Amino acid sequence: MKILIIEDEPEMSGLIKEFLEAENYVVELATNFRTGLDKIISYDYDCILLDVMLPDGNGLKLLQELKNMDKADSVIIISAKDSPDDKVKGLDLGADDYLAKPFHLAELNARIKSVIRRKKSGGKKVLEFQNVTMNMEERLVYIGGKPVEMNRKEFDILAFLMMNRNRIASKSAIAENVWGDYIDRVNDFDFIYSQIKNLRKKLRDYGAMIDITAVYGIGYKLITL
Repeated sequence: MKILIIEDEPEMSGLIKEFLEAENYVVELATNFRTGLDKIISYDYDCILLDVMLPDGNGLKLLQELKNMDKADSVIIISAKDSPDDKVKGLDLGADDYLAKPFHLAELNARIKSVIRRKKSGGKKVLEFQNVTMNMEERLVYIGGKPVEMNRKEFDILAFLMMNRNRIASKSAIAENVWGDYIDRVNDFDFIYSQIKNLRKKLRDYGAMIDITAVYGIGYKLITL
């Protein structure tokens, strides 16, 4: 899952980033309003951690921009301003949650999991498609009831495809959601092909009733067999 932290305090953003990366998230940083705006315009995120008080603008205006762009990124406001007015305004503008500083990182992680689960998997802790089951919290995969070992990237790719199984997932969308926005520095997406090749083999070896098909020139899509 891909997280954007918009926070101008380097010590806090660094601690959050280190903690969330240890929890297997892809994490990116923005230290001001302008950088945050550029990122939300250019990329999609599973969750945005948004500080209200930024050196060059108000974080609530970024919420308004998200709303104007009709984007579905989940947003958790993290702010030292524990004002009821700010909280109500943020939730009215579309924020999914509000967490006042200081907070425990474990609580932040629980809030992130909750909003992502609600947004991405319809409130379900488990994704299911045919005989394939994914436990999103435990990061476990079962095919026909049998556990299947997958590395982090294979799991994240399969989860992304499961969540978007009614549409074609472009190579760039897969790359951005699994590897982060630094991926636009690469010249091609051959590394995605190698991960999907291994993932398809595991699906076949364990008798999955689904497969990943390549859509020439666009990306990949889950299909039933």
